[in-house]
Amino acid sequence: MTDQSSQSQAETQKADAALVRDIADAVAERDIRWLARTLRRMHPADAADALETLPYDEFEEAVELLGEDLPSEILIELRDSYREGAVEMLPDQAVAQALDELDSDDATTILEDLEEDRRERILEDLAPVDRAELERSLAYEEETAGRLMQTEFVAVPEFWSVGETIDHARGLGAELPETFYEIYVVDPAHRLLGIVPLAALLRQPRDVKLEDIMHDPTTTLTPDLDQEDVAFQFQKYSLASAPVTDHANRLVGMITVDDMVDVIQEEHSEDLLALSNVSSADASDTVFETVKARVPWLAVNLLTAFIASAIISVFEGAIEQLVALAILMPVVVALGGNAGSQGLAVAVRAIATRELDGASARRTILREVLAALINGLIIGAGVGLITVFWFNDLRLGIVIAAAMLATFLWAGLSGILVPLTLKRLGADPAVASSVFVLTLTDVMAFFTFLGLASLVLL
Repeated sequence: MTDQSSQSQAETQKADAALVRDIADAVAERDIRWLARTLRRMHPADAADALETLPYDEFEEAVELLGEDLPSEILIELRDSYREGAVEMLPDQAVAQALDELDSDDATTILEDLEEDRRERILEDLAPVDRAELERSLAYEEETAGRLMQTEFVAVPEFWSVGETIDHARGLGAELPETFYEIYVVDPAHRLLGIVPLAALLRQPRDVKLEDIMHDPTTTLTPDLDQEDVAFQFQKYSLASAPVTDHANRLVGMITVDDMVDVIQEEHSEDLLALSNVSSADASDTVFETVKARVPWLAVNLLTAFIASAIISVFEGAIEQLVALAILMPVVVALGGNAGSQGLAVAVRAIATRELDGASARRTILREVLAALINGLIIGAGVGLITVFWFNDLRLGIVIAAAMLATFLWAGLSGILVPLTLKRLGADPAVASSVFVLTLTDVMAFFTFLGLASLVLL
């Protein structure tokens, strides 16, 4: 079975590579008809992947060649940098056509990629109702529920029956959302009264009233809610979709799980990269853009490295008298830094998943301290024994064991307290924590090891 799976995967990869070569050839030969027909036959996500596999200059050429023939579903599936490049290459008429075909949340994403003057120019060509909806979505802050929500949804009064609701949805035609999972029940002021899942609707006879089968919303979102909080609500309650209401409880939109998958992936990637103090690098990024994104953090790390060096210089005389200290210093620092990084990774994840709220924060701090104590005893004893056998010096083994224990305890505390403190101060723990944790750990490692060695051995 495994051999068959591997063979099937290899054949799929060969087919994909052949398809990309065919697309590249079609771009080179300017075969618009074949290119457009092939992309339309593919799933939009697969077509986007195929286009992104091309060298970036060939990708731009393909977009320019297709113009209005580039399916809007493919456009929205492209990664951010590729989508922005594609929108820049497309003529205004093609962008306006894509806005007309896409759901309002996807159309808002396209509009975000446009320069303000071009955005206004394209919006003027849209129908007044469509333009008003898109402008309202753009009025919300970026990375909020208002930007994520789509304004196409099915809302009906509570006195309607199941049959009337189904007939109404069928009659909406093109106004019916492409993907939806719930019917929203509203009063005459458009305030949300309840929700009827499609599965529950289809199980009931046509004459059953909606008020008899609707239930209260599991959660309601407001347009100004941060997208991370929206994603947390979807994860916590296992939602497929959720209504968005204003502060008067009037229904203004809905958010579906497909948008949340993108947000969760985006936030996860940002936090993962931030822990290493880097930003993502797409194929469209230039060397200058990549360097510009990374140099500031390298400069910060340069400063912290000199702080650690300053600590070492205080004990310069001790190192000159006992060369073994210089040999063993990297061991203490490396293990301490690794312990700090482990605690930091756990803490940042716990903060992101709301596991460090209230009393759970105290339990987590206690757990990390106890874990650091036990790890410090185990690793410290091991390093101490190795040192005794290596240098035939019992006191040096005791010194490095004690320094290792102190460093592990400090690393465990720093790994949990630094991100919690930064969160309380309103900073992003994923972005700023690693520099502080590693610096504090290095300083403690050098200070305890060299300080104890000076006191005990010299």
